[in-house]
Amino acid sequence: MDTQENKPSLPYVQWAQMSCSLSMEDISGRSMRRRAIKMAVVDTRHEQTATFAAEAYAKLTRRPGLAVLTAGPGITNGVSAVTSAHFNGSPLLILGGRAPAMRWGAGSLQELDHVPILASVTKSAATVTDPEQVGHEIVAALTEAMTPHRGPVFRDFPLDVFGPVTGEVPALPSGFGRGQEPDPEALALLAAAITAAERPAFVIGSDVYFDGAEVELLAAVEHVRVPCFFNGLGRGMLAADHELAFLRTRAVLKDRADLVVVFGTPLDFRLGFGRFGEATVMHVVDAESQRARHVQVHTVVGDHRRILAELAAYEPSDLGASRSRHDEWIAELINAELRATESERALLTAGGTVISPGRVYGELRARLARDAVVICDGGDFASYAGKLVEVQQPGCWLDTGPYGCLGNGLGYAIAARVVRPSSQVVVLLGDGAAGFSLMDVDTLVRHNLPVVMVVGNNGMWGLEKHPMQAIYGWDMACDLQPECRYDEVVRALGGGGETVTDPDQVGPALDRAFASGIPYLVNVMTDPADIYPRSSNLA
Repeated sequence: MDTQENKPSLPYVQWAQMSCSLSMEDISGRSMRRRAIKMAVVDTRHEQTATFAAEAYAKLTRRPGLAVLTAGPGITNGVSAVTSAHFNGSPLLILGGRAPAMRWGAGSLQELDHVPILASVTKSAATVTDPEQVGHEIVAALTEAMTPHRGPVFRDFPLDVFGPVTGEVPALPSGFGRGQEPDPEALALLAAAITAAERPAFVIGSDVYFDGAEVELLAAVEHVRVPCFFNGLGRGMLAADHELAFLRTRAVLKDRADLVVVFGTPLDFRLGFGRFGEATVMHVVDAESQRARHVQVHTVVGDHRRILAELAAYEPSDLGASRSRHDEWIAELINAELRATESERALLTAGGTVISPGRVYGELRARLARDAVVICDGGDFASYAGKLVEVQQPGCWLDTGPYGCLGNGLGYAIAARVVRPSSQVVVLLGDGAAGFSLMDVDTLVRHNLPVVMVVGNNGMWGLEKHPMQAIYGWDMACDLQPECRYDEVVRALGGGGETVTDPDQVGPALDRAFASGIPYLVNVMTDPADIYPRSSNLA
């Protein structure tokens, strides 16, 4: 990727730094003094988009993303995206402007103490006051963001304090971004439990991905023969078409599993708050701070690469018998997966006079390459993606995460196209979610970042309307403009698009979108009567 030197006046710039790795490589190699670092800069229309883009850069590269935001409202506009990064454990550095220190308290433009606001949703938040220490502060912040459990770090800079920086920039520490060694006894207990279980299962989450453990995961699960299910960035850590990867049968775990080992994701609402029927639950986390407090489970703390490598090398005398027992369990799950796959066929090919969300995903699945990056930004329409889209490679699934904040779609798309210039990039938007960030199509157009956007347009906040109707028999404040032409918004901003009302035209519209070479939105009028079959207890 080409880079350009950019010397913005910090408090008045809002941008997502899309090549933080370039500066990190310079910093880590040697000490520098007053050395200009070339960075590619992508400026956005809204600070939330900039911050989401920086987080997606972190997700896609497993290195820190960088967002630089103007003081006051620029920083508060980015808070929701920072909070998403906090819940996702994404390494993110947020740099902000700040009103002049010499006039603090006098009422300067955008005078706001950001630090208390950001402190609760970052690993740390502080104001930098000494220009000589900027290099040390930034390296320390990057190190903190990348130290498991990873997350966002915030620093702001008073306008009157900072001009040309003359201090040195130290090298990044050795072992940058690596987690701690696991406790051998806790790990031995985990390995023994896996061997003793007849029907074990692994749930693989985002922290396994951030630890870069796909090779170790593959070796471990093939060695101990344990089926795997996935959350967040865990999707794709084992290819969806691998014998031990399962998408459609997680409900079976509550009825049949006797051991569930959860790697690298919280025991939150997505996982029944850590309860899988009568199964024993064990938890593997990357830092002590991630230990579950609401449920008592055996927990192993440490770097996932090291833990999985130990499991891959585990050789008890009874491992052969264990594998044989596991094979019966795996065959049971494979049969259940095949039945589920067959049952969803009608959903993926549904015809008729209205378009079901399932038909959209049937057409999309037929066109996705193995390295396609799929981005979810929405409620029910995006939930269908989690149910129906198969992910084949690490870093190819970007969803909102447990915080559930809408508006990530365009920011994530910006980062995905920059980081993966030759991959398909598809953004799946509910029509409600589209309203949060669609103006940043302008950013895609200005920076020549072609992506495909698909809007499931049912004219409502479906995640709210359908439950309200089911519970109360009425709904309020759940309707959006019927048949809104989101494609015309994209065309007005310099992209392309079309509206689709016929199920048989969804596929051809997607073909045109992928072939267009520009930001292109397919506005699909989906069935407003379709209700996503949600079974999770969200609270």
